[in-house]
Amino acid sequence: MAEISQGEEVPPNMTLYINNLNEKIKIDQLKKSLHAVFSQFGKILDVLAFKTLKHKGQAWVIFEEVNSAANALRRMQGFPFYDKEMRIQYAKTKSDIIAKADGTFVPREKRKRHEDKGGKKRKEQLDPNQAAAGLNPAYPGAYGATPPLSQIPYLGARPIVPEAPAPPNNILFVQNLPHDTTTMMLQMLFNQYPGLKDVRMVETKPGIAFVEYENEMQSTVAMQALQGFKIQQNQMLITYAKK
Repeated sequence: MAEISQGEEVPPNMTLYINNLNEKIKIDQLKKSLHAVFSQFGKILDVLAFKTLKHKGQAWVIFEEVNSAANALRRMQGFPFYDKEMRIQYAKTKSDIIAKADGTFVPREKRKRHEDKGGKKRKEQLDPNQAAAGLNPAYPGAYGATPPLSQIPYLGARPIVPEAPAPPNNILFVQNLPHDTTTMMLQMLFNQYPGLKDVRMVETKPGIAFVEYENEMQSTVAMQALQGFKIQQNQMLITYAKK
């Protein structure tokens, strides 16, 4: 995709266009991971990503507020996401969900006639709405498939809080995770801090994980940086693990 020059900059809006994403990651996993990473900046209305060839390596994240999108763009530009640095900019086309909310929504047929008159412009960035409506009618939404039975929480499940704080060490105990959180999602989050050795989830106890670093200093840096980080609507609770 061609880079946008200063004269062509798109004004800030609630939808972020992201490319240079790892094409090997499954769509459902990609959308969940994007939601997990970007939800710290504000309420997300939708995450769009598609299986079609020309949409590979791309996604759209739609926020409720412009400020959330602006903060996310500034903080996440170049973020290493599944071993590739994300390229982020504001979307050039207003998402249907936003247009309907602010009263500017135009039905697709009328919009197409209007676009035909104006000619084909800026093909380098695709319209997420056209992709959602025309190329993938079975689009399942922001979260994709139902999680496996083994990951469905039992009623009344609550985070397990240690009776007493463990002394600082190189292993972190992470709680209050959404039950569809995966090891890869956590690796992606914690790997931005040096020294990550391993991430272990507990299949019999959804919502918790252990994250191991090379030493206590590195685990402390990661804990302080990610304490309270939101995955979907769940705030992570991080403590040192008991040995």
